[in-house]
Amino acid sequence: MTKQKATEKWVGEFNAIPVRMLEALYNADVDSWHEVTKLRVGDTVYYYPANDCGEIKRIDVENGQAEYTIEIASEQIVTAADNIEIERYTSFPAWGTMWSFGDPCDDYWMEEMDGVQVMSDHGFRIYEHDEFGYFFGIDGAGYNFYEHHWLPLYDARGLQWHDEHAFEQELAPELPAMRFVTG
Repeated sequence: MTKQKATEKWVGEFNAIPVRMLEALYNADVDSWHEVTKLRVGDTVYYYPANDCGEIKRIDVENGQAEYTIEIASEQIVTAADNIEIERYTSFPAWGTMWSFGDPCDDYWMEEMDGVQVMSDHGFRIYEHDEFGYFFGIDGAGYNFYEHHWLPLYDARGLQWHDEHAFEQELAPELPAMRFVTG
C-alpha cells in the first residue's frame, strides 16, 4: 500500500462532523469549549505592548518556556505568550467539516504525546470539549489537503502502514518475460 493510500485509509477512519453541528453545540454551552490550538511559525498575532499585529517568525523553547520572535513593520520583537494573541477571523475553521479521531490510540497520542502541538504545527485548529474530547479542522480551502495537512500529519504521527516501495511497484509492475525472435 502506498503512503497516500495508507493516509487515506487512516483519515477515512476519522469521525467527520459538520461544523454547523459543532457551532450549535458551542452556542448551547460556550463554557464547555476551549480552542487549544498552539501558536506556530507563520501565525499572525496581536502584540499588546505595541498595539499592533505581526507574524511569528521563530519559536524558541527553553526549560518549558516559549519565547516568540514576532516581526512587526520589519522590526523583530522577542516576547512571551502572555503578550500576544492569535488573530482568528472565525470561531471555527473555514472548511465545513471537522473531525475527531476514531481510534483510542490516536486520542492517546493527542492527549499524552504532544499531539496538539504537532497538529497545530501542521495547520490544524484543535478544540477540546469538556465531555466529548478533541475535535480538529482545517482553516483553509482551495488547495490539496492531503499534500499540505494529512500526509505530513501521517508522517509526524509516526504511522508506517505503507510499503516504502509500493509507489515504485505501482508505476512499474513486473513485465512478463519477453522473447525475441531472430530471423
